[in-house]
Amino acid sequence: MRTRLGDSKKLLGHGNTALGEAWARAIARRMGVANVEGPDALVHALSLDGPAVLRARCPTEHTEQCWNRTGESFVADDGLVADVERDLAKLAAQGIDVLYVACVVTCARRLNDEIGRGRNRFHVDLHAMERLFLDGRARAKRDVVATCGKVGGFDQYAAAFGPMNGRLHAVAEQGRARSEYCLPGLGRIAFVRDADDNHLLVSMASLVGKWVRDLLMARIVRYHQAEVADLPDASGYHDPVTARFIAETRLARTRRRLPDDCFERRPWRDPRL
Repeated sequence: MRTRLGDSKKLLGHGNTALGEAWARAIARRMGVANVEGPDALVHALSLDGPAVLRARCPTEHTEQCWNRTGESFVADDGLVADVERDLAKLAAQGIDVLYVACVVTCARRLNDEIGRGRNRFHVDLHAMERLFLDGRARAKRDVVATCGKVGGFDQYAAAFGPMNGRLHAVAEQGRARSEYCLPGLGRIAFVRDADDNHLLVSMASLVGKWVRDLLMARIVRYHQAEVADLPDASGYHDPVTARFIAETRLARTRRRLPDDCFERRPWRDPRL
């Protein structure tokens, strides 16, 4: 199972996220989400936000940059999905019953909107985790224990809470390795260093999240490749290929009046400085 469940950075690479897709499809079947027509339908089935919310900040003439599903199909073969389903059955036999998977999709425009409000990527990631925690509590209808990866390498999180801001909480632990909080009526949430390499369920979530992220990034690449010849297959991470992609699309983006805020995240500057 460790060949299929571990740190997503080690198991997946750019353009090779079939394993993450297999976990998403296998868990979705356990949720009753079966026979979805393709990746787009699966992402929408897993997203906490509906299509209208996801597209709310999109310029009408450029919606297809992020939401054009043309040419997409599942890439994980049936054998890999079956292997993952057996992994889930094995976990269930050991008392770890995986019930559902969910995701929060955040685009460059939303990240830039938050920068305008004085919040950086750390806040956006944290608030997405809080939403998933609250969603889990609502589904379970009882207190839950959430284990998350560390966000931004921080030790203290309570002051930056968004959806959970103002809720009564107690600090159970705060340190470089683990920061944990108890919230009456909700449960406990912990942010743990290297969680995706040491916690099976965090690893599972990370693999699915990486698949969703790369699927949506590939749409952006295809959108601009249709307009600009010989564009590289950019990952969207901070690397030379992505830097070239940004530079070589600049004139076309200006000509097509694609807002920069819908394409690239602006650097965040501490408003206190």
